[in-house]
Amino acid sequence: MKIAIVGVSGAVGQEFLKILETRPIEIDELVLFGSERSAGRQYKFRGEELTVKLLQHNDDFKGIDYALVSAGGGTSKEFAQTITKHGTIMIDNSSAFRMDSDVPLVVPEVNAEDAKNAPRRIIANPNCTTIQMVVALKAIEQLSHIKRVHVSTYQSASGAGAAAMAELEQQYRELTEGKEPTVSKFAFQLAYNVIPHIDVFADDDYTKEELKMYNETRKIMHSDIEVSATCVRVPVMRAHSESVWVETERPVSPEEAREAFRKGEGIVLMDDPQNKVYPMPLFVADHDEVFVGRVRKDLTSPNGLTFWCVGDQIRKGAALNAVQILESLIR
Repeated sequence: MKIAIVGVSGAVGQEFLKILETRPIEIDELVLFGSERSAGRQYKFRGEELTVKLLQHNDDFKGIDYALVSAGGGTSKEFAQTITKHGTIMIDNSSAFRMDSDVPLVVPEVNAEDAKNAPRRIIANPNCTTIQMVVALKAIEQLSHIKRVHVSTYQSASGAGAAAMAELEQQYRELTEGKEPTVSKFAFQLAYNVIPHIDVFADDDYTKEELKMYNETRKIMHSDIEVSATCVRVPVMRAHSESVWVETERPVSPEEAREAFRKGEGIVLMDDPQNKVYPMPLFVADHDEVFVGRVRKDLTSPNGLTFWCVGDQIRKGAALNAVQILESLIR
C-alpha cells in the first residue's frame, strides 16, 4: 500500500499525518508532497523521517494507490490529471469537484457505497459543516424522511486554516497589550466578535458556504431535502457548532431521536441539559465523533425537531473523513 499526502504542511495535511499514524492501515510507503515553500521539510511518521517532495507535473504518482489531497481548489484542479493518470485514487478535500456529477461526494457513515463509483478516480470530501450535519441527519432520516432543515453554524477559526488560528491568538495578544489587532484572514477582527460571513456572497446574498450546505446535503443523502443555512465565524479555536431545526414527514419525538442518535454511526449523544450536559467546542476538539445534544421538539411545527451538534472541523470535518473514505475503499 503506497499512499501520498498532498499539502502536508497545512493544518489538514498535518492532521492526515497524525491520523494515519494511529489508524490500523498497513502502509508500505508514505510519500509527502508540498509547494515550493514546504518542499524539503521533514516530518516524522512511524519512526521514519520523510522529506516533502515538490508537487510537479511529472510521474511521481506512478505506483501510488491513494492520494489524500488538501492543497486548495486551484491546486486540485491543476494537478488532478497528474495525480490520477497512472491509476491513483485522489481523495480531495477542496471544493473543486464536489458538485461534479461524475465525482462522488462521500461521508462514509452516510453514503460509503458512492465511493465505489469514481470514473475519474476522484472522490470529493464535503465541506466541514455539511459533514457533521449529515452524520446527525442520517440518524433522523432513518426514522422519517426529512423534508427541510434550517441551520445556523458557529464556525471556529480552524475552518480558515492554520494561519487563521494563529491570527486569532495574535489578535487576543495584541488587544491585551493595547495594540491594534492584525486583520488579514477574516473580513473583520474575530477576537471578541462574531462575523456572519464565511466565503463570498452570491447574487441572492447567501454565501458560498451556505449554498454548499444546501447542494452538498442533497447530493450526499440522495434526497430532495431543502436546507437553509446561516454560517457564522466565532472566536473559537477549533471545532464547529450547529443549531439544527428539521421538519420530518411524520412527527419524531425527542425520545425517538435520542435513541437514533445513541445508535447512530459516528455520533456521541450528550443530552442531559438539566445537569449541564451538552456538547461544546472546548471539550470536543481533537475528538473523532459528531457530538449531539439539546434534542427537543420544535415549538413551531408538529413535525419539527431541533438539536445542537459539535464536531472537530479539522478531524471529522476534513482529515478524518478523508481517511475514513480511504479505509472504506481498502475494505
